[in-house]
This record gives sequence, structure tokens and C-alpha cells, in this order.
Amino acid sequence: MAASPEDLSRYRANLQGEVDGAALYSALAEAESDPKVAEVYRRLAAVEEKHAFFWQQQLHKAGADYHSARPGFRARALAWLARRFGATTMLPAVAAAEAHDHAVYRDQPEAVAAGLPTDEKSHARVIRVAMAGSGGLAGPEIAKLEGRHRSGSGNALRAAVLGANDGLVSNTSLVMGVAGAAAAEQTILLAGLAGLIAGACSMAMGEWLSVNSARELAERQIAMERDELEQFPEQEREELILIYQSKGLSETEATSVADRLFAKDGAAIDTMAREELGIDPKELGGSAWVAGASSFMLFSIGAIFPVAPFFFLTGTMAIMTSLALSGLALIMIGVGTSLFTGRGVVFSAVRQLLIGYAAAGITYGVGVLVGVSLN
Repeated sequence: MAASPEDLSRYRANLQGEVDGAALYSALAEAESDPKVAEVYRRLAAVEEKHAFFWQQQLHKAGADYHSARPGFRARALAWLARRFGATTMLPAVAAAEAHDHAVYRDQPEAVAAGLPTDEKSHARVIRVAMAGSGGLAGPEIAKLEGRHRSGSGNALRAAVLGANDGLVSNTSLVMGVAGAAAAEQTILLAGLAGLIAGACSMAMGEWLSVNSARELAERQIAMERDELEQFPEQEREELILIYQSKGLSETEATSVADRLFAKDGAAIDTMAREELGIDPKELGGSAWVAGASSFMLFSIGAIFPVAPFFFLTGTMAIMTSLALSGLALIMIGVGTSLFTGRGVVFSAVRQLLIGYAAAGITYGVGVLVGVSLN
């Protein structure tokens, strides 16, 4: 079947893209100071050159005329910038280009048959690893070793503080808005409890959906990675070698590690998921039910402070006590945020108090206006 004019145009565009990619990777290799990472870039350039030859063959089979493509203006500009300012400055642009090529090739039958989409996706992953820092361990890994960024406990603390803050600020604002409308204490209490339950349920369902969706996406990505391991084992092995080289291992060391992983049943897919996708196959982001229940409880804890006084007090005393309790809780949350923001305790506490009271003041004013208009 003869190639159509549209096919020939696509082949030429693909050829130009691969020539540009090879030129850019060669420039990154020249600009990279770490010889091990530079070797990774040279090997990526070689793969791009192989892809360029593939599209030249497609044009030749179709009997189309073509000239040896030269790097385009964008590729030459990026290559100049890499040589001028260093390889790492161009990595985001390279990663975006590889992701684009993967998406384009995925819909082209010739490219899929030759395994080109897998190569491009592999390149994008390698570049993402390189973006963490040329050679050695990436920044987050170093931080974990140093103990400065408590990724697990820090994130849990942050989620707890912010979850309680959502409930506190939103329900304080709601209670003050209803109080501003000169509603009866029973009405304020009912509104506050309704706000607590509605907000907590909304937060819980939203968190459940978020975590569950993330788990489903992770499972799908791992399944796709498993299929690629079965269909293109050599390409996946080469990708893992490149990733370990970009982390600072020599080619011999990286090859040895990759071979050991591929020889052990299940180790390759586990490692590929962790190294390429950033996914822990055993965790998959945690339990959606635990996340939902935690969000419900944290929101409720924050939301109960402005409501509690209306169980026991009435009139102005109930409103003032509600504001005082809410203010105390806001200060506590401000102190909590200082633990993961690094800002001063006093600054964080005062800032949180002012923000919470500003929100409450606005809704109180709106409540007053609405109450006057209704009366």
C-alpha cells in the first residue's frame, strides 16, 4: 500500500524531530560536567539517531525524495543555551519534548510496531531522574538521609493541621454569619452542626475519591509497565541502566544492578515502578478509607470549636466565647503550621489568627446586612 501525502509529511516531520533530539542530546553531553551523565546523554543521542534512520527508511520505502535533515532553529537554540548555561537548565524543555514525542508516536502504527513510543517514554523518565541533579543521589533522597525533611511524618502533620484549619475557619465563618443575622441560639447551633457534618462529609468523600483515583492510576501505570517488560524487555533493561547511570553509577555497575534485578522474579517490575513511576507497589498511596476517615475527623475537630459554646451559653456571651475558643484554636494551628513551614511561631500564630478573624468578620458583616434586609 502506497504512502499517502499525509503519511510522507508525517514521516518528514518525525525525521526532523529525531534529528533535533539527537543534536540536543549531543549538546547536553558536551555541556555536562559529570562524565557518567554525559555518557547517558550520548547514548540517548544514539537512540534518536537510530529513530531518524528508521524514518529515513520509511521515506525510502515510499520512494520519496528526502535530504539529510539538519537540526531546526529551536534545537540549535536549545543546544546553544545548554552549552552556554549548562545541561541542567535545558532538561525541562527536553522532558517536555520527549513527552510530546511519546504522545505523537502512540497514534502512529509504524512507530508503535518499531517500539518508538516506549523509547520516547523511557527517555522522558531518564530525563526526569536527571532533573533531580546530575550524578549521585537526587535532592529528596539526600534530604531523607540527612533527616531534614521528614517526608512521611511531615506530610501527615501538614495534612492534620490543614484539615483541622479547614473545619475551624469555615465553621467559624458560618457561625458568625448566622449570628450576624441576629438568629436565635438554637438556629446558630443547628447551622454550626449542619456545617460541621456537611463539611466533614464533603472533605471525607473528596479525600476518598482523590486517594482512590490515585491508586487506580498507579495500578494502571504498573500494569502498563508490566506489559512493556514482557513485550520489550531489552528496552526496559536499557532504560533501567540509564537511570542508574544518571544517579551516578558507572555503566558496568548500572548494568550489573539491572541484570540482577531482571534475574530475580518480580524485582524488575517493583524497581521500575519505584524508579520510573515513583510508585511504591506495596503502598499505592495508602488506603482511601483511612484517608477519608482521617479527613472527616480532622475537619470535625476544627469545626467543633466555634459551635461548642452554643450548647451551654446564650446571647453575646455565647458569641464572644465562640470567638475566643476559635481564636485559641487558630493560634494552635498557626503554631502547628510553623513546624512544617519553618516560619517563626509568633508570626505563624498571629497570621493564622488574623486570617481566621478576617473571614469571620466578613461573614458576620454579610449576616448583619442580610438580617437587616430580611427584617
